[in-house]
Amino acid sequence: MKKRLIQVLGFLMSSLGWLFVLCSMAMDYWRIVQLGGQGGSFIIKVAWYWSNLWKDCFTDSTAVTNCRDFPVLWSVTPYVQGVRGLLMCGLTLGFFAIVLCFLGMECTFIGGAEKTKDKLLLAGAVFHIAGSVSDVSGYCLYINRVARTTFAATVGPGVLRYDLGPPIFLGLVGCFLILLGALFYAVTVYRVIFPERQVYAYGGGTYMAPRSRGRTLYTGYYKPPMQYGSYMGSRPSNSSRISKLSQTTPTKLSERDAFV
Repeated sequence: MKKRLIQVLGFLMSSLGWLFVLCSMAMDYWRIVQLGGQGGSFIIKVAWYWSNLWKDCFTDSTAVTNCRDFPVLWSVTPYVQGVRGLLMCGLTLGFFAIVLCFLGMECTFIGGAEKTKDKLLLAGAVFHIAGSVSDVSGYCLYINRVARTTFAATVGPGVLRYDLGPPIFLGLVGCFLILLGALFYAVTVYRVIFPERQVYAYGGGTYMAPRSRGRTLYTGYYKPPMQYGSYMGSRPSNSSRISKLSQTTPTKLSERDAFV
């Protein structure tokens, strides 16, 4: 029950994180700067320049917005292309991660046996982590581009010092939720990575079997001598039973042997 609850919690958190990342790609105000609004003329002379991954826009104090859509893919600014590619790659990995985790969860009745479902869940957690790292890289690339201009000592004419907008912070929160959900998944199937080692007792001592796929000391490499019986218990072997039976059973001689 505890394993199932942790997996459901991880599924909800990771799915919510991917929803945040998906929404951030479609949101406006990735970067924004305000001009004017000083000297008591805030309403009349203020204006906002902002942009996202798809367009640059200008909004004046009368709430009129004029936008310029980015041109075709090969003519877009290189760093914008990089951010788009990283986010889309992360979303693709996230899609496969959600499918694998859904199949591998204990509360679902598809996906195969328990061991197979654990492997599917572990693979989904790895996909979640890879997709989240890809998304974080995209956000960091955009942040680096904005920060370089904002904190530069001097900028060229017509270059604006932008601030970061809400979509970037929403996406970073989503990436954190994805990583946290993947961690919850991994905790429930850590035995797949670190299988439990069995301890055997023999001859007054103990032996810890190595981590191997179905081969232990007894089944794969060691065969005890028959005179000590079977290692699975203290029962005597069949050969010892036959020898004891032959010792206790009297031998009846034939009449021909009796006269010899």
